[in-house]
Amino acid sequence: MKLLFKRLPILFSLPLIINFSCKQLDVFENNTSIPNYKWQNNFNATGQLSIADTSSFYNVYIVLRHTDAYKYNNIWLNVKVHSKTDTIVNQKLDIGLATDATGWEGIAMNDIWEIRKKITAAPFKFSKKDSYQYSLTQLMRDNPLLNVLSAGIRIEKVSF
Repeated sequence: MKLLFKRLPILFSLPLIINFSCKQLDVFENNTSIPNYKWQNNFNATGQLSIADTSSFYNVYIVLRHTDAYKYNNIWLNVKVHSKTDTIVNQKLDIGLATDATGWEGIAMNDIWEIRKKITAAPFKFSKKDSYQYSLTQLMRDNPLLNVLSAGIRIEKVSF
């Protein structure tokens, strides 16, 4: 009986732990492959997403995959996220990919690196339920820009 009372707190806390650890993360992510890993400046990485929940807050991220052979510490992008009547993002961004001191940022698998960079200053709400389009265009001097594998957008619902 003493053993049962010692284990009772564990038995009661187990459902709470399971409930909180199984929380669903609401995420939209779409990436466009760059043909032959040569990003022409007239090629747009594009996609579409539908927003149904306008009561929640969201963060927007750029997702890039590149190889070790990419020769710059950054990438300039023109980023647009919009619907027919609403614009979320429309700006030129300088996305840092590495520093001389620490090397590449992000997660590596062999010689491929993936980086996610938040591009919204603070969480925001979509103003209405709608279908949104995104477009990413590289603005670097090199044409084509070599060793970029894919580019895309990630939109995460923020849980407070």
